[in-house]
Amino acid sequence: MKILYAVQGTGNGHITRAMAIVPVLKKYASVDVLISGFSYNLDLPFKVKYEFKGMSFCFGKKGGIDYLQTFKKNKLNRFRKEIKQLDLKEYDFVISDFEPISCWAAIKQKKLCIGLSNQASIFTENVPLPKSFDVAGKFVLKYYAPCSINFGIHFQQYNPQIFTPIVSEDVRKLKTVNDGFYLVYLPAYDPEKIKSIFKQFEKEKFVVFSDVKEKIQKKNITIYPLGRAEFIKQLSSCYGVITAAGFSTTSEALYLKKKLLVIPQKNQFEQKCNALALKKMGITIVKKLKNKFIPEIESWMNEPKTINVNYEDNAELIVQNIIKAGINERKVKSSYVPPLDYSIINSAKI
Repeated sequence: MKILYAVQGTGNGHITRAMAIVPVLKKYASVDVLISGFSYNLDLPFKVKYEFKGMSFCFGKKGGIDYLQTFKKNKLNRFRKEIKQLDLKEYDFVISDFEPISCWAAIKQKKLCIGLSNQASIFTENVPLPKSFDVAGKFVLKYYAPCSINFGIHFQQYNPQIFTPIVSEDVRKLKTVNDGFYLVYLPAYDPEKIKSIFKQFEKEKFVVFSDVKEKIQKKNITIYPLGRAEFIKQLSSCYGVITAAGFSTTSEALYLKKKLLVIPQKNQFEQKCNALALKKMGITIVKKLKNKFIPEIESWMNEPKTINVNYEDNAELIVQNIIKAGINERKVKSSYVPPLDYSIINSAKI
């Protein structure tokens, strides 16, 4: 059996999940890896066969997606060309972690594509959804990387098609301590903005991970360049974590029983959904990183509350379920018929 595992390269969360899934998947099948996107910074422990520009989102410096830069860097004609370049005939099926090239190539070539991601869980049964009507956000989640079958990953198992977070081995091996500082990871905010807020808490210490070239020390704030090894080292010894409503860092903080405060990125429907789910679990959510929200942050700092979760090592179980679903689906449909028409891509114009 030969499988293509395709990963979204915007941010590090999808890549971190791949680092846990790919080694297990290779126990059951021959696996090639595809990555599309241009904003991850992790060293990969496996070979990548296909690298595409894809359709990635660019983070700004004011707490959300920079749509102008996203528009400039993403070209629909290039996207179509990359879809045509990807030949899937040697693969039994595709597994996509919210990666669009593989999904649309699978639709075009009538190949089975199985989704595995946090995004795949959003519109399934019992998953908390915000009341606000976000047409663009819902459209992106539905059509950005459409799959034939979906397995979701979320903070809780809201239905049988959802698994709890995949926590990587490097985090599971950590021995946690409390050195009294707060870890801050807010990739969509400028480091200067982060400093301007947290320097006001003079009695507290903060370790920040941001897009800087070298370590910076400013009074009670230490800023590190982005890097996995240093990040999990600091994560293991912090008192609490302040981060966006992405899935990877929040899951790791919960697993390590670290106190957690979440500031969702603007203009991201997935983060709104994650924030709502976390709020229902008892996690403190702050709308924006602004001076007017400092009292809420201070109140959280004075509250020693943590959330007790039990995220078992489930990578093996997830892989087994995906392979079983792939084999069963291919037996039922000898000539696979995708759920969407590829003409959606051809008819789109920019």
